[in-house]
Amino acid sequence: MTASQAPLVVVGDALLDHDLCGRAERLAPDAPVPVVHGTRRSSRPGGAALAACLAAADGRPVTLVTALGADAASDTLRELLAGRVGLVEVPLEGSLSSKTRVLAGDRPLLRLDDGEGRAREATQEAVSTIAAAGGVLVADYGRGTADVLRDALTHTAAVIVWDPHVRGRPPVPGVRLATPSAQEARAFARQLDDAEPGDAAGLRTAARDARALVRAWRAQAVAVTLGERGALLSHGETPLLVPTPAAATGDPCGAGDRFAAAAAGLLADGALTEAAVQAAVHAATRYVAEGGARAVAVPEQPEGAEEAPGDGDTTADAVRTAARVRAAGGTVVAAGGCFDLLHAGHVALLQAARRAGDCLIVCVNSDDSVRRRKGDGRPLVPAADRVRVLRALECVDAVAVFDEDTPERILGELRPHIWAKGGDYARTRLPEQPLVESWGGQVLLLPYLDGRSTTGLARRAALSPAPTGGDPR
Repeated sequence: MTASQAPLVVVGDALLDHDLCGRAERLAPDAPVPVVHGTRRSSRPGGAALAACLAAADGRPVTLVTALGADAASDTLRELLAGRVGLVEVPLEGSLSSKTRVLAGDRPLLRLDDGEGRAREATQEAVSTIAAAGGVLVADYGRGTADVLRDALTHTAAVIVWDPHVRGRPPVPGVRLATPSAQEARAFARQLDDAEPGDAAGLRTAARDARALVRAWRAQAVAVTLGERGALLSHGETPLLVPTPAAATGDPCGAGDRFAAAAAGLLADGALTEAAVQAAVHAATRYVAEGGARAVAVPEQPEGAEEAPGDGDTTADAVRTAARVRAAGGTVVAAGGCFDLLHAGHVALLQAARRAGDCLIVCVNSDDSVRRRKGDGRPLVPAADRVRVLRALECVDAVAVFDEDTPERILGELRPHIWAKGGDYARTRLPEQPLVESWGGQVLLLPYLDGRSTTGLARRAALSPAPTGGDPR
């Protein structure tokens, strides 16, 4: 944390989110629905809890004021928040709301919702926390936390950023910035007697809605988030369009929380509204490009499972490593190959790749993948042994095994900042290059030691004369 980063209080409705991520390559024979296989389950804070974790990842102290109960989902969320943010609880009536998404790659296929709990009442600790705050982000998901604390939010002297939800109430008067999405701004504007008709996807409609909401809410400014187009900032007159710095593909879940958390933190630091919105657009773009909410997710193991052994399936560990390094602001580097008969050329490449970032994840072809690429005589060393040797190298942080002909699927899960390849690819456009560049990643070529190859080693070994006599070992 730098000296300029002020503490932030996040007030709002926490959720518990689960993701079931897998691959969908065919339809079920009994119904026209995709079959998702190879799923991995992860859990993460959602709603106001996600916003709080994202603000904390910026390096500032964060306190979350939210409603939690005695149910299992509340207990799980407490565990996920431990060590990340301070927690001030108000009582929850019912069970904590949770969402389970089923995804094929980055594409959501289905969402299951459970729990309809609502905040029951304010507490003195929550009121005092808001009164003492210098900066407050209200992440209102329409489940009552902002309602029971509305009086405290109305009377605090803190800089307030209010991220509204159509199921909730409008912001309290005088907030520094409100951050509805275009659809939310359209829904709130329709509730006004003088609202004009319009399409939520249009800039003209967003500008009219923002102007109307500035006046109706008595907000100092409204920033309507526009997804891949950026945000439209209005103080009630001519709006300012803040475009995204680059196109970012990926899972946008939580991008609005990332935007609001970044803007709230910067405004608490004393930034001008225009500068805070511009930085928040950049932060949200990076968030989507680097994997979105998966950066704060915690992969789950089956009940009773232990840590994977050195020769076991390590892909989940690789995804977890990438998420942890990315969340800490580090650079994720990945390199790939068969790595059959590990030799000096491989080691030199991996050592150079590790120096390019803060972690190195090696993507290794499975035995079937090697066989399709190299022929029936390969691999010479099975995948479990190749993984164990690679993990023993000091420069390697994690290993992921992929079964396809190219590593594009596993790269989509890891989303490395750098994809490192040997210099022998210098005149070749790699098939995975467009994918890596789609989230702002960089393909990096590294020097390759001449005269080293698995094929050459195997040929020389086959031509070596057999020993005559002596110790057969």
